[in-house]
Amino acid sequence: MKNVDYIIVGGGYAGFFFAHQLIQNNKTFLIFSENGKSASQVSAGIVNPVVLKKFTTFWLAQEQISFLKSTLKEIEEYTGKNYLINENIHRIFHDKKEQELWLSKSETEQLEPFLNPEFKNLETVLNPFAAGSVNLSARLNVEEFFNDFKAFLKENNHLREQHFDYSIIADNSYEQISFKHIVFCEGIGVKNNPFFSEIPVMANKGHHLKVQLSKPLTNSFTLKKKHFLFPLNGDSYYYGGTYDPNERTNEIDDFAKQQLIEGLSEFYPHDFEINEVNFGFRPTVRDRRPILGSHPEHPNFYVFNGLGARGILNGCFFSKELYEHIENQKPLMPEVDLNRFSK
Repeated sequence: MKNVDYIIVGGGYAGFFFAHQLIQNNKTFLIFSENGKSASQVSAGIVNPVVLKKFTTFWLAQEQISFLKSTLKEIEEYTGKNYLINENIHRIFHDKKEQELWLSKSETEQLEPFLNPEFKNLETVLNPFAAGSVNLSARLNVEEFFNDFKAFLKENNHLREQHFDYSIIADNSYEQISFKHIVFCEGIGVKNNPFFSEIPVMANKGHHLKVQLSKPLTNSFTLKKKHFLFPLNGDSYYYGGTYDPNERTNEIDDFAKQQLIEGLSEFYPHDFEINEVNFGFRPTVRDRRPILGSHPEHPNFYVFNGLGARGILNGCFFSKELYEHIENQKPLMPEVDLNRFSK
């Protein structure tokens, strides 16, 4: 019988950032993650303190970004890389009204740290009303983050790339593994979990394209109009992603693909070739807060879910909150506590 402090089920941002907390605190653990890419692994990796549709910010934005930066430096100590790409988002304005709204919001206490009031005229793309830069925004190198973290877990015998069978959990053991705690970080897969299937997580399907541009961009930042555009390794670019809370099929949706083609064509007036179309299902919650907590009948069974479109920030920040709750009995923030739904 192998003894561990934790079993983690799920290999997205929630599972990997929680694993980091265990590494930092010298806890023993195994993480179960099936082969195949999670929604986290096909995400854009955008780190953004501003909701770019209405130019607002969100709960704990600055604190989450600061914590992410310090966490990625910790991860660098054992993977040898820092995966944060410090290239700001530049939001292309649709019209004069958006320019004026941006300037107005940039003078408020909440948005002043994030909205740069000096606009830029960009090359290669159509931007007759210029673009505004988002301070403190960046993006994660998603592919390298997951590849390297997974390699580290494998080398240290923390990773089991296999299906997790709920039916064989018995008396705090799984197969020949005895555990003190188990944390389910399964994203939308939680709907198949008999312990937490009732939590109010909803799937929000998102598509993105990998494209080759006939005229490469000259900028070293992320562009945003309707969706995000930024360079990947080699000569391809990421463009996406869409939001569709009603589409459930596990295949490419032609409407979403066309939406992306039209969105890119709106500001990129040159030819481009689509190399790939990818999609994933984000685990979202109506109140846009993650869900953390324990099972009422199995107090050492925990759920960490509902990270939504801000998976990196929520996964990183609240992994620490959950760890402190489990190990040091620190009360969970009421805004993210699973128990908020039973009131």
